[in-house]
Amino acid sequence: MAVLVCGGAGYVGSHTVTELILRGYDAIVVDSLETGHRESVWPGAKFYEGDLRDDFFMEKVFRENKITSVIDFAAFSLVGESVLNPMKYYENNFYGALCLLKQMLKMDVRHIVFSSTAATYGNPVSIPILETDPTEPINPYGETKLAVEKAFKWYDSAYGLKYAALRYFNVAGAHPSGKIGEDHRPETHLIPNVLRVAMGLDPAVKLFGGDYPTEDGTCVRDYIHATDLADAHILAMEKLVADDCSSIYNLGNGKGFSNKQIIEMAKDVTGKRIPVEMAPRRHGDPPVLVASSEKISRQLKWKPKFNTLDQIIQTAWQWHAAHPNGYGGK
Repeated sequence: MAVLVCGGAGYVGSHTVTELILRGYDAIVVDSLETGHRESVWPGAKFYEGDLRDDFFMEKVFRENKITSVIDFAAFSLVGESVLNPMKYYENNFYGALCLLKQMLKMDVRHIVFSSTAATYGNPVSIPILETDPTEPINPYGETKLAVEKAFKWYDSAYGLKYAALRYFNVAGAHPSGKIGEDHRPETHLIPNVLRVAMGLDPAVKLFGGDYPTEDGTCVRDYIHATDLADAHILAMEKLVADDCSSIYNLGNGKGFSNKQIIEMAKDVTGKRIPVEMAPRRHGDPPVLVASSEKISRQLKWKPKFNTLDQIIQTAWQWHAAHPNGYGGK
C-alpha cells in the first residue's frame, strides 16, 4: 500500500513518514522544501521535490506510483505571518489543497487524511473543545484550514472523496531514535526556543503576554508528541480505508500546560538556567486552547505513548542537544 505524504519533509510529516516506513507501508513524499528538510525523510521513502500547485509535477507523481491514500501536511502555519500576508496562505494552503484534490480525483484516489488545526475554533466557547463546537477562526491560517475542511464536505457529497480531518494544537518532542526532530526557520514554537536558551544559543526566552486570565497569567496550550500525532494520522487513514466514512477528530491531552510550566519543566529536564523576557501579547492568541481527544480515543483506540510533559521535553532535548543547528541549515 503506497501512501502519498504531502509535506513529508516537514516536522510532523517526517515523523509520520517514519512511522509509515517502520510499519511496512510504502511512503511517497512530496515536499517543496520551502520549510521542510530533505535530511528529515526516513530512508526507504521515495522523495519528490515540488509544489502541489504544479499540475504537471503532481500528475507525474501519481502516474509513477500506485498511490492508494494521501496524508496532507503541506501548508504554511505561522499565525502572525498569515495575518500580515493572507494571500500567501490562501494561495498555498487553500489553493494547493484544491490542486491536490483535483489530481486525486483524476487518478481515482479517494481517501485523504488532512492535517488541520485547532485554529479553526478561534476563541473557544468551552474547555475542553469538542469537535461539535463552533468554528470561528480569528486568523487567516485557521480560515484557510477550515476552508479546506468545508471543501472536503462538498467533494465527499459530489465525488465520493472520503476524508479525515485532524485538528490539533501544539506539537512537540522528537523521534525517540534521535534521528529526526523539530527545525523551523524561523522558530516560533515555545519548547525549541526554550531549549535554545538552555543550550546557550539565545540569552532569554521571550514570553508573549503575562496578563492572560489563567492561573499564572501565561497562555495554556495542549502539547502532543510528534510520534503520537503520526500514529493518530495512520490510525485515521486505516479507519478511513476500512470504513469509507469521513470524519473530524480533535487531538489533545485534555489538560494543557501554561508557558511558565513549560519553562519550569525544561529547567528540570535540562538542569540549565533559562532566563525569561516578558513581551506584549501576540495578536490572535487565545488564553486557553485545550481539546478533548475522547472521540478519536474511543473510535480509533488512539492512546498517546508520550503522555507526560517531561517525556515530551526529554525527547526534544535529546534532539536539540545533538543537533544545535538543526539539520545544518540551507
